[in-house]
Amino acid sequence: MSTDETSQSREPARSFGGVADAYHRGRPTYPREAVVWLTGEQPLRVLELGAGTGKLTEQLVALGHDVHATEPDAQMLALLQKNLPDVRVSQSTAEEIPAGDGSYDVVVSAQAFHWFDPARALPEIARVLRPHGRVSLVWNQRDERIPWVKRLGKIIGTQERLTEPAELLTRSKLFGETEEAAYRFWQVVDRGTVQDLVRSRSNIAVLSEGQQEAKMAEVLAFYDEYGRGMDGMQLPYTASCFRAEVLDRVVPTLPLKSEEPAEGGEDGQVSDGSSTDMLLIDFR
Repeated sequence: MSTDETSQSREPARSFGGVADAYHRGRPTYPREAVVWLTGEQPLRVLELGAGTGKLTEQLVALGHDVHATEPDAQMLALLQKNLPDVRVSQSTAEEIPAGDGSYDVVVSAQAFHWFDPARALPEIARVLRPHGRVSLVWNQRDERIPWVKRLGKIIGTQERLTEPAELLTRSKLFGETEEAAYRFWQVVDRGTVQDLVRSRSNIAVLSEGQQEAKMAEVLAFYDEYGRGMDGMQLPYTASCFRAEVLDRVVPTLPLKSEEPAEGGEDGQVSDGSSTDMLLIDFR
């Protein structure tokens, strides 16, 4: 591997492909009630951005939605296809969505929006939403108000400092008021899955092999101290959810460039269309 390739593979945003299996085994799913809040219970056309290995996709399909899952990383997407072979997928980014205007009722993203370039992604999301469609975002975050969970967080690294999505959505002037909801749940982790959880984190995936093994030893020592034997650990999470409706597109009418008045006909009337033609321009 070249120096450039090594550098790229160690960038956090590009680090997940190499740990796709650990990501799928170790990351928590999403509570059903949270997914219902994000999308609704009636079947809809749903576009998922940054679908990863399909942790949320599986929940969307279970609710009966018609899902198009997109993911830029080929290895993550391959695992999603293996687990959910009937789901339509595309290897693509949120900044260049392979879909026509007004194609979807909901655009949803789980644990990925903070990787997007909002200046490019938000106009794309608004473009592919039908009138009154909405964008829905969710993050699973460990509840570090609990002392032992906070200690785990110090070992494996603090959670991503997420940019407030409501502020970005409002500032774009493409979406209406942002609604928020939160759902608490628990993930059972054992001695194996706690290692997968740690390996799947971007700040761990970019470490050298030796550094990763040292971190695993530290995590296992913590687990052996706090674990509950064969029952594992009950790791508390909050699913933080956001949704906002796309604003109506403004399609103003402008007159064509002015021209000389048309010659009158035999009856002295100006022919229709010479000064009343209008040009429709969609400013998006």
